[in-house]
Amino acid sequence: MVWTPGQRLNGDRYIIEGELGQGGFGVTYLAKKAQNRQRVVIKTLKDDLLSDRHFARYRDKFRDEALLLSLCKHPNIVQIENYFIDGNLPCIAMEYVAGKDLWKLVEKRGILWETEALNYIRKVAEAVIVVHEKGLLHRDIKPQNIMVRDNFDAVLIDFGLARGFIPDRTQQMTVGLTHGFAPPEQYGEIGRFAKYTDVYALAATLYYLLTKTPPTPAFMRALNYSLKPPFQINPNISDAVHRAILKGMEMDETKRPQSVQKWLAMLPQSPGNRGQRGGVLPTIPSPQPQPQPINLISAKEGVDYRKLDRLLARGKWKEADEETAIKMLEVAGRTKDGWLRGEDIDRFPCADLRTIDQLWVKYSNGRFGFSVQKRIYESLGGTGKDDEKIWKAFGDRVGWRVNKEWLYYNDLKFNTKAQEGHLPRMGLSVGGRFGLLRIRVGYSSLASRLVECNI
Repeated sequence: MVWTPGQRLNGDRYIIEGELGQGGFGVTYLAKKAQNRQRVVIKTLKDDLLSDRHFARYRDKFRDEALLLSLCKHPNIVQIENYFIDGNLPCIAMEYVAGKDLWKLVEKRGILWETEALNYIRKVAEAVIVVHEKGLLHRDIKPQNIMVRDNFDAVLIDFGLARGFIPDRTQQMTVGLTHGFAPPEQYGEIGRFAKYTDVYALAATLYYLLTKTPPTPAFMRALNYSLKPPFQINPNISDAVHRAILKGMEMDETKRPQSVQKWLAMLPQSPGNRGQRGGVLPTIPSPQPQPQPINLISAKEGVDYRKLDRLLARGKWKEADEETAIKMLEVAGRTKDGWLRGEDIDRFPCADLRTIDQLWVKYSNGRFGFSVQKRIYESLGGTGKDDEKIWKAFGDRVGWRVNKEWLYYNDLKFNTKAQEGHLPRMGLSVGGRFGLLRIRVGYSSLASRLVECNI
């Protein structure tokens, strides 16, 4: 039967809150633990499989998924907590990962900055390395199976297609795949499957994050439908990343990097230099990241963001924070007054908010920026209304408050070791005439404006 909200499972240990979604064979529910009210996800088989003549096979595979998942311990792999039977249905209880999957994130925000996309891919790749060390293939790496936590950590989920593999050995595996992200060898039951099978999916996922376009399915590529080079969709992709994507998605598995580690070695530690695509230039090491171009747009004539761009590119975080405040006052026509009113924030131009945010997000590798702060604020229950409790929780999360005490501006951390969302800060506190109360009210207004501007 379908589980309903309030239903208790496993000796009243879990209380169902509602259904999260369904797949080909399984269904997942959001639940909470009766003991401490902590949220978990419970996955089980669909009811209609109970009458299927192959139910025993589905049940055994489901149990195997629980076992495989329990073997793979890594911060970027969803962790299993329990396995139990409810009636005849096998159940897996696992950690609840708050946030969005990468597919939904890209659908909402559009193409990701290269540094942010690489941050997610590297974390997932490290998780996949652990999976491979256990003699397993995930076989279903795709944006929908990568959750992004509220702190922007990436977590690999759904091990329903995971199987063991033996290198350099022809094997038989059940067919299961997602078009666009599965390599050609996964379309057959018998073949050679190895680490390079998951490499293809990682490269395909990176392709999507940087283009917002699902890659051409492998079966169509086998019929001479070409894979559109990602730089033709997003010309800001660096040469090194472009090469890594295409190499990882080679149709001939022998031409792909033979392990995730070898594929990761192709990716730059910072955005690379772009060159002429026919003779691709190597990525040249540099002490500073080479910025991808951002249109420094302002809705107000004469406002120039080039200094802010230069400061952020050099990692001058405090000077950049002060420059952010100067520009926000300039845009609002409040330079002489030295602080922003609520009405100034309510009508602050979206173009300028977007320019400032993109610069901070880009140069901090997704760590700082208004959009980063907004996601944290919303994850805590912030709605744009002044709420002291939410504001204190926000201050704790971004590091503006330590041991229940608000930090003075000069005590903030102006480096990338600071907590996510720590910067920018100065834009809402220039002059400090009304102290923290005005910053709190101002930030609530800013959060609402960011929503209106779709930032």
